Amino acid sequence: MQTVPGQGVAFKEAPLMDHLEELRLRLIYGLAFWGAGSALAYTYRDQLMEVLKGPLQGFIQAGNRVEIVTLSVTEPLITALQISAFGGLVVALPFMVYQIWAFVAPGLTHEERKWGAPFVLGLGLSFALGVYFCYQVILPAALPFLLGFLGGITNLLSIGQYISQMVTYLATFGLVFELPLTIFLLTRVGLVNSQMLSSIRKYAAVTLTLLSAIITPTADPFNLALMAIPLYLLFELGIIFSRLAERGQARNQFS
Repeated sequence: MQTVPGQGVAFKEAPLMDHLEELRLRLIYGLAFWGAGSALAYTYRDQLMEVLKGPLQGFIQAGNRVEIVTLSVTEPLITALQISAFGGLVVALPFMVYQIWAFVAPGLTHEERKWGAPFVLGLGLSFALGVYFCYQVILPAALPFLLGFLGGITNLLSIGQYISQMVTYLATFGLVFELPLTIFLLTRVGLVNSQMLSSIRKYAAVTLTLLSAIITPTADPFNLALMAIPLYLLFELGIIFSRLAERGQARNQFS
């Protein structure tokens, strides 16, 4: 059976090799979109650099001295490529999410497709929301706290290290914001339920705090709380999503 690009493989009829060929094509399409997005982002690398420096502006405007410097000959080039890769991922994300949906959709039932399409769309939106939340809320609070311990000094920041930390923060929050939808999916397939999740709240709080301590680049309580509190709130939102999934399954059983 030949694979028709853009239409997916009929999962219930196609042999394994056709599935693998379809998966290969989807991966190629996704990487191609990422590459094209990265090339586009590279042309705007200076503007993107200014965007990533945005969370520092409040600290600078308050009279503090911050300078971003390079510490090696290759650091500007490597940093430009990092910015381009992350910007390209954000630009290409909707297209990459579509490739996931196009691969999975042919193997779903009609009922699964009804909630599957919003779910896949929600993954992309959740990632974007996590990045936005980190940029607008977390970073403007975290950076002044970290840089302001010693007054009267000029903070010299390595451009490579600064961009790496910014991208790590943004990408981490983007992934963390997928938690409620991940719980929704796990509930739909029967791996978890809302009662189980509610019973492990205490353990979840401890686990998420430890995870936050690992993710957070510093050990101070302020930044730990900035990471841990949103994580736990997303877990609670996941419990609500789990209940919604259970109600949907119950309606289907009685319809």
